[in-house]
Amino acid sequence: MSECGGRGGSGGSSSGSSDDAEEEGGGGPAGSGSLSPAPAAASSADRLRRGLRSAFLMARRRPELLCGAVALGCALLLALKFTCSRAKDVIIPAKPPVSFFSSRSPVLDLFQGQLDYAEHVRQDSEVALLFFYAPWCGQSMAARAEIEQAASQLSDQVLFVAINCWWNQGKCRKQKHFFYFPVIYLYHRSFGPIEYKGPISAVYIEKFVRRVMKPLLYIPSQSELLDFLSNYEPGVLGYFEFSGSPQPPGYLTFFTSALHSLKKDYLGTVRFGVITNKHLAKLVSLVHSGSVYLHRHFNTSLVFPREVINYTAENIYKWALENQETLLRWLQPHGGKSILLNNELKKGPALFLFIPFNPLAESHPLINEITEVALEYNNCHGDQVVERLLQHLRRVDAPVFKSLASEPPAQLLELPLIMASPCCNTVVLPQWHAISRTHNVCELCVTQSSVSVPQCSFLEVAGALDSFYLKEQAFYHVASDSMLCSNFLSFYSPFSYYTACCRTMDRSVTGFLDSEPDIFKSPNTEFSSLEKECEVDTPGSVPHIEENRHVFPEVDMNSTNFTGLSCRTNKTLNLYLLDSNLFWLYAERLGAPSTTRVKEFAAIVDVKEESHYILDPKQALMKFTLESFIQNFSVLYSPLKRHLIGSDSAQFSSQHLITEVTTDTFWKVVLQKQDVLLLYYAQWCGFCPALNHVFIQLARLLPTDTFTVARIDVSQNDLPWEFMADRLPTVLFFPCNRKDLSVKYPEDLPITLPNLLRFILHHSDSASVPQNLANPPTKECLQSEAVLQQGHISHLEREIQKLRAEISTLQRAQTQVEAQLSSARRDEHRLLQQQQTLEKQHGLLQLHSEQMQALYEQKTRELEEVARKLQELADASENLLTENTWLKILVATMERKLEGEDGAENLTPPEEVQSDHPEPSGPPKLPGSTPPPANISSPLVAERSNENRAD
Repeated sequence: MSECGGRGGSGGSSSGSSDDAEEEGGGGPAGSGSLSPAPAAASSADRLRRGLRSAFLMARRRPELLCGAVALGCALLLALKFTCSRAKDVIIPAKPPVSFFSSRSPVLDLFQGQLDYAEHVRQDSEVALLFFYAPWCGQSMAARAEIEQAASQLSDQVLFVAINCWWNQGKCRKQKHFFYFPVIYLYHRSFGPIEYKGPISAVYIEKFVRRVMKPLLYIPSQSELLDFLSNYEPGVLGYFEFSGSPQPPGYLTFFTSALHSLKKDYLGTVRFGVITNKHLAKLVSLVHSGSVYLHRHFNTSLVFPREVINYTAENIYKWALENQETLLRWLQPHGGKSILLNNELKKGPALFLFIPFNPLAESHPLINEITEVALEYNNCHGDQVVERLLQHLRRVDAPVFKSLASEPPAQLLELPLIMASPCCNTVVLPQWHAISRTHNVCELCVTQSSVSVPQCSFLEVAGALDSFYLKEQAFYHVASDSMLCSNFLSFYSPFSYYTACCRTMDRSVTGFLDSEPDIFKSPNTEFSSLEKECEVDTPGSVPHIEENRHVFPEVDMNSTNFTGLSCRTNKTLNLYLLDSNLFWLYAERLGAPSTTRVKEFAAIVDVKEESHYILDPKQALMKFTLESFIQNFSVLYSPLKRHLIGSDSAQFSSQHLITEVTTDTFWKVVLQKQDVLLLYYAQWCGFCPALNHVFIQLARLLPTDTFTVARIDVSQNDLPWEFMADRLPTVLFFPCNRKDLSVKYPEDLPITLPNLLRFILHHSDSASVPQNLANPPTKECLQSEAVLQQGHISHLEREIQKLRAEISTLQRAQTQVEAQLSSARRDEHRLLQQQQTLEKQHGLLQLHSEQMQALYEQKTRELEEVARKLQELADASENLLTENTWLKILVATMERKLEGEDGAENLTPPEEVQSDHPEPSGPPKLPGSTPPPANISSPLVAERSNENRAD
């Protein structure tokens, strides 16, 4: 039973499997699929078929699964389609370009980048300007108005073309690969491109275009030759004779070299001129036609060596560029990161002059004065050619010279700019060292620059002496036989200044002074005698003044001359010019006021000494003030004060526990009658913020009426050199009433609250006062001190009198200035009224022009309509005339035909007339008409009959 059951069971299963195999298309005995091999494709197809059948059976049992699968598939298809459609919409084609300039602009705008058309129209113009722009570029948008303004002035002479070089389908984008926008190219006929890289300003662009239009300056007379040679820019002259031919040999090469200079140097600093007069050419040593001359002020001028260098445009420009002499140089920073100023400052001390500059102006008086200063400053050998050019700049009438070669000095005309009347006195400084056997002697002269003061004024001399008291420290260290001279601005007076020449004289010479009985009659003599009696040596010893007896004839006052100063000092200045209309921000960073009306400023920057000096903004920038500024910088002990740049003190509140100190408030905080603890810090110092809580606790512990805790950001505020620190953080303590005994906190001691308190208590104790100051002075010394104070009081009284006199002078000058200002205001008001009237008239004229333009357009449209109607009437009239002609011919034909029928009836018998036969078909007979003649062809008759039917 068990075996059968087992077989039967096995047989049943095998039979079932065989049935399945037969049903699934295999056929054959049971178990053949596992016993016999089959292809892999058949097995995979069977598995797929079985899977589909099982899925179909499950779907029949549970139809909701089928619906869910269908819905899920539809959702996936919709999501896929939506995603693909969105991906296609992300990338959209670029919008077509639009015009960048207005339709009324004088600039031809090729906003689709038609570079080939621009090249075509450029060839028809002598001078063309191509403006390559990108519509999205902010600099291009800013330059658009400047280009239009320049084009409005030069559109009749220059072709202005703007090209959109960003449109991807334009030829400009495909052929030009610019790295920045905008780009300005200029072409002079076939020469170019000349790229302009100067300021994007209408006046600068117009000036550069005019230089390209006229690269050579024609010099017809001697005065214009002097103007050309006295200019601060290097000049190249060419001599060509046009009498023999309209274009002499070498002229075109010289012309092209001038264009090459503009191509290489967009500032146009090298000027090119042409001389056609042989007499003018001889003045600059040019004899042969085609010679080229390079003018240099201080070095020997050169003539182009045609025997050594080929006479080509490139060689002429390179020769001029390599051998040029720079007197003044324009600086034009582009506003971004640049090392332009750094490279110039590395060359040495630099004098930066910020002046308002108009490139289109015919004359620049201020630049002429600066050029005169530069020529005198660098004229080390007293060159006579330079002297003649200076006379021309001063507009001094000089005799006509035969050549620019050197001549004896006796032939030069020396005409002073102003009438000067000096009043001189000798100042002997007290003995400043016991081992020294010399006295320091100075010659003090007051120079009157006003011709209305014919004699010496006691107030002028006293004021000069008082001012000299303040600066006599600068002459203590002069201990040689060399003479040191300097010009000092006077005591607030614009009409005078004084000169001090100091040198070291032997005591034998000064003994001669001591032997004179009437020398020490001045009240100031008491100062020096009292100082000798008192053993306490005061550092501020006051010199005395004596009458000038010309004891020292060898002291030559001409040594203070400004001429050739650059060769007599180790601090030679390089002079630079900047346009204050464009670069006033740089002047403000150097110390210029931001609210000034006249944008004129001068500053000296010395990187090696880490200092810079500024000309007083209250003084006008002119030749005299500029010379004094340079002289005061050039002397051995300069009286100029280093300009300190600091933060604005108004932004810090005074209610805090710790006082914030700036450059302006440093002396006020430090010199107050309190103990001051000052912390030096910087924003970039990582250790400094860790000390804030220590100083806050210290400020809370100490009384505010006797102690001040302060701090200063030395990265933003400059201080005098004696108060600078070489490490951060640094703490300085200034005791009350003894500010000269400031103490630095020890570097090896941790900055903690207990250490700070011990440091303050130790150095603020009265026991720490030096012994020599603790000793009481003697009675004799106290009396001497009282007499000395009395002398100082008298000195201050004289100072007050002098100030009162100057105040009255200034009040009178103020009255005159106010009168001139009132007159100027009236003129301004009148001009403003005239301007308003002209603006109203201009508005009315513009409105009338618009009305006339609208009326003109309306009448033009009406005339066009009337002309169209007249044309239609003319066409209709022509048709009617043609039809009328045909009708006339037809009527004449019918009349002849009718006349012929009437003649035939007369010849026919009566019975034929009365016959009942119908008439043959033909054209209708009109009453009174005649038949057409026999010579008219039948087609013509048929055509006319058809026309009659149509009518």
